[in-house]
Amino acid sequence: MRTRYLVGLVALFIGLDGTHLQAQEKPIRALLVTGGCCHDYARQKLILVRGVSARANVVWTVVHQGGTTTNTAIPLYRNRNWSEGFDVVVHNECFSNVKDKEFVENIVRPHRKGLPALLIHCAMHCYRTGDNQWFDFVGMQSPGHGPHYSYTVDNINPDHPIMKGFGEKFIAPKGELYHSIRLFDTATALGQANRQGDNIPQTCVWTNQYGKGRVFATTIGHYNETMVEPTYLDLVTRGLLWACGKDPEKTFTKTTEKVDEQIRGLVDIKLDANKSGDAVN
Repeated sequence: MRTRYLVGLVALFIGLDGTHLQAQEKPIRALLVTGGCCHDYARQKLILVRGVSARANVVWTVVHQGGTTTNTAIPLYRNRNWSEGFDVVVHNECFSNVKDKEFVENIVRPHRKGLPALLIHCAMHCYRTGDNQWFDFVGMQSPGHGPHYSYTVDNINPDHPIMKGFGEKFIAPKGELYHSIRLFDTATALGQANRQGDNIPQTCVWTNQYGKGRVFATTIGHYNETMVEPTYLDLVTRGLLWACGKDPEKTFTKTTEKVDEQIRGLVDIKLDANKSGDAVN
């Protein structure tokens, strides 16, 4: 299993601006699982780790496995105790052709027992076992997506603690809007965007209650240009805090313009070819 620890990198990055987060009792221990088809996961893991830790007291373990395939049953999940020691798992992966139900059960079991989760974009299209095994965890069923275009996300639940500060609308500068054909009874819609062509609203931000576990999910996030937007990272951070049972109003820290610009610089940052995902300074 290839595991990368980026905690020191995050601390250094935030320190560039001379800012710091308010001390809390202890940091949230987050596991980011990433890899698979069709996305720039090497840079997105940098964006997510640095962006979230600039806003909340989170320390990270990053597991990047599976190459660019759709059908790899990554080594991490073969261990029955893969999630031990973590307070939340962020799933930003894309393995639609992994269909082994026992393997998928090993992924969702700890979440059903109470481990919080944050699901991003292609996580909604993973693990298609031919039934609702994965969709029950996700809380929304998406069969695919249309063409790539910028779209506007409407805040349809502005009083929810995740959506405070989101504003009435958010424009994804580059996007791949997922089709939503079913929102499960355990889920609550927070944001939606009208699909190009027929103008039908598609749920793209929501929460789900999966057994004892809280889930926050968004299909927004195909392109780095959208992921680095401060409003997007605010949303993801507040969603993570909410999933962990924290009050975002008390545990979220607004970033400075300087930090926001530094994170925007990760869109196309040069990577070390010999160390996948390591930035070249």
